[in-house]
Amino acid sequence: MTVQPIRLFGDPVLRTPADPVVDFDAELRRLIADLTDTMREQNGAGLAAPQLGVGLRVFTFDVDDVLGHLVNPVLEFPDEEEQDGPEGCLSIPGLYFDTKRRQNVIAKGFNGYGDPVQIVGTGLMARCVQHETDHLDGVLFIDRLDPAGRKEAMKAIRQAEWYDPAAPPVVKLSPHGPAAGSPFGLGG
Repeated sequence: MTVQPIRLFGDPVLRTPADPVVDFDAELRRLIADLTDTMREQNGAGLAAPQLGVGLRVFTFDVDDVLGHLVNPVLEFPDEEEQDGPEGCLSIPGLYFDTKRRQNVIAKGFNGYGDPVQIVGTGLMARCVQHETDHLDGVLFIDRLDPAGRKEAMKAIRQAEWYDPAAPPVVKLSPHGPAAGSPFGLGG
């Protein structure tokens, strides 16, 4: 279990859909431990494997004193209720933008041993689960912003001291619903 460097905006791994986990082995559990340690070291609410450069469908979370992980998540939405509030990302450090998400989510997947797991989340937990599942699809939260919000976010990113102009930015739409700014507006 070790803290790993987090990949930053512009790294191609953040825009590449992750592969499903097929081996629930000690290596997967080490990855989950590394994700957990890195997330906690950075005071994050969640961290997805691609943020450590690993293209597998797994993320960790630490929300409202609930620490856990989910492998191969599939999201369901029990209603149409939305939330709108500030969201950030450890791969886009120090920047926060109001982002629409669904208020309630049911996430189904597996733990590190391959046992079925279900997370029923609302509010911050729902936001976190949607954000991290987006990472597994190569989608960043700024992709969920309306055009004016995306323009503002890109300007702030280009001005950030960590930004690398040699890694050109890419905007991608989530496969989990219509583009940002729509009434659905779901969302690293």
